[in-house]
Amino acid sequence: MLTAPCNRAMTDSLQYDDSLTVTLLSCSAVTIASRFHYYLGEDTVSTFKDLYQTLQIQRWDDHRFYHHSRINQSLHLLSAICFVISYGLLFVDPAWAALLAWTVSMTSRQCGHFFFEPRGFDHVNNVSDEYKEDIKIGYNIRRKIVLMAAWALIPVLLWFQPSMFGLIQPATDMTGYLHDVGTAWLALGISGLLFRVMQLWMQQSLMTGLAWATKIITDPFHDIKMYHRAPLYLLRGELIDPMTHVTSHD
Repeated sequence: MLTAPCNRAMTDSLQYDDSLTVTLLSCSAVTIASRFHYYLGEDTVSTFKDLYQTLQIQRWDDHRFYHHSRINQSLHLLSAICFVISYGLLFVDPAWAALLAWTVSMTSRQCGHFFFEPRGFDHVNNVSDEYKEDIKIGYNIRRKIVLMAAWALIPVLLWFQPSMFGLIQPATDMTGYLHDVGTAWLALGISGLLFRVMQLWMQQSLMTGLAWATKIITDPFHDIKMYHRAPLYLLRGELIDPMTHVTSHD
C-alpha cells in the first residue's frame, strides 16, 4: 500500500535533485564567466571575441573561395594529417618534423591549389579569380611561388654550401645534410609566418595578422574536420564541390 506514495516521493526527490543540479551548474557557469571577466578585464575579453570572429570569417572565406576541387580538398586532408604528425614530431626532433611538413604536407597542399583548383570565374561566389587573388589574406598564388621557390633552393644551397657560408657546422653525411635541410625549412616556415603577420599588421590590422597566424597553426585540425569526407565524394565521381552550403549561407 505504501509503494506508490514512496515511488512518487522518490520521483519528486529526483526531479528536485536534477533541478538543483542544473541550477548549481548554471550558477557555476555564471561565476566562472564573471571571474573570467574580472581577472582579464572587459577589454581583454572583447579582444578574444574579436579574434575569434575574425578567425571565423577568414576560415569561411578561405573555404568558399579557394577549396572547390574535391581533389584539392582530399590533398588538404592528407596534408592536415601529416601536419598533425609533424606537430608531434616537433617535441622529438624539430628538423625531421619540418622535413615531413614540407615534403609531404606543403607539397600536397600546394599541388591542390596549383593544379586542381579551378582558376576561372567563380560562379558560386560570383567573383573573378583576379578578385579572389587580390583579397586573399594569406599567401596567394604569386606569394606561394616565391615561398616554394625559397623552399626548393634551400637543399641546393646546402648541397653546395654545407656551412651556409660559415653560419653553421657543415654536415659530414647524408643524415646530417637532411637534418640541416629540415632545420632550414623550419626556419623558413617560421619566417614566412611572421613576415606575413607583419605585412597584414601594416596593411590592415594586428588583429587580422594574429587571426591569420592562429588560422594557419590550427588549420590541420580544422581541415580534417572539414574535408574528411572529400575522398568519398571523389570515389563517387564528384570532382567539384557543389558548394550548396555556401549559396544557402549567402
